[in-house]
Amino acid sequence: MGEKCLIFNLQKFSLHDGPGIRTVVFLKGCPLRCAWCANPESQSPDMQILWDGGQCLRCGGCARACPRGAVALGAEGVRVDPAACVGCGACVRQCPARALSCEGTWKSAEEVLRVCMQDQPFYEESGGGVTLSGGEPLMHPDFCAALLGALRERKVHTAIETTGYAPAADFDRAAALADLLLFDVKHWDEARHVAGTGVSNRAILDNLRRAAVSGREVLPRIPVIPGYNDAPADADGFRRLLREAGLLRVQLLPFHQFGEKKYALLGRAYAYSGADALHEEDLEDYRRRFLDGGIDAFF
Repeated sequence: MGEKCLIFNLQKFSLHDGPGIRTVVFLKGCPLRCAWCANPESQSPDMQILWDGGQCLRCGGCARACPRGAVALGAEGVRVDPAACVGCGACVRQCPARALSCEGTWKSAEEVLRVCMQDQPFYEESGGGVTLSGGEPLMHPDFCAALLGALRERKVHTAIETTGYAPAADFDRAAALADLLLFDVKHWDEARHVAGTGVSNRAILDNLRRAAVSGREVLPRIPVIPGYNDAPADADGFRRLLREAGLLRVQLLPFHQFGEKKYALLGRAYAYSGADALHEEDLEDYRRRFLDGGIDAFF
C-alpha cells in the first residue's frame, strides 16, 4: 500500500458516479486532450498552480516568493511556467488574497483507503462504494490495483470511471478488481476520435469489447458534444458499435459548461467557450435512435 499518486479531489457523498452514496477519488493525469474536458486540471500528471484573476491584488508577492523564477506578474496577470515549477507551493503560501491554489496532493493508497473507509456505513446502507476517476485512473495501474484490492478485501463496491485508453494488461488488471466499469466512449469513428481527443480509439474499443465479455458490469457512457458527436448519424454509429459489443444499455451525458472557469484559472483557452449547454430535452430524438435499435439509453 506504499504506492502514491497525485490526487486532485476526494469527493464524498457523490450520487452520480455509480450506485448509492460514493466516495470519488480523482487521480491526476490523462492521455486524452478532449476539447470539451470539464476537468482540465486533471490532464497534467503534475501538480499545478491555479490563478484566480478576480481575487488577485497584483502585488507580485508570488513572483518574489518563487525560488525557481517560475512565477511572473505581467500585464495579463500571473503566469506560471510549468517547465520551471516544481510545486513547492511557496507562491500559494505568500498570496494574501488566496488567488493562487495548488491542484494535486501526493497521497498513498493507504491514506486514500482510510478516507474512503470513513463512510463505510453509508456505502452499506445505500449500496454505494468507491469510484476511481480522473483524469484517467488507469495511467496509475499500481496505485489503482492496490486501492481496489484493499477495498475488495473490505467488501466495498468499487467502480472505475475510464476512457478505456490504456494498455490491455493494465486495463484487464484493474477491471478484474472492479465491480463496475463506467466506460466513456467519445466517438465511434477513429478519425473523429483523433480530432476531438488527440488519440485513436482502437485500443479503447478493443478494451471495451473485451470488458463486455469479461463478466464484469460495464456501463458505456457517451458525452454528447455539440458539433462533434451529436448528429443522428453519430447516434446510429454508436448504436452499431454497442450492439456489436453486446452492450444493450448506455448513459447519455449532455454537454455542460461546469468546467469553463477552470481554463481561465489555468491560463488556457477553452475551445467551447460560449457554447450552449445541451439538456435532456434537446437529445430526445438522439436517444430515440438507440431505443429504436434495442438499446436502453438513459440520462
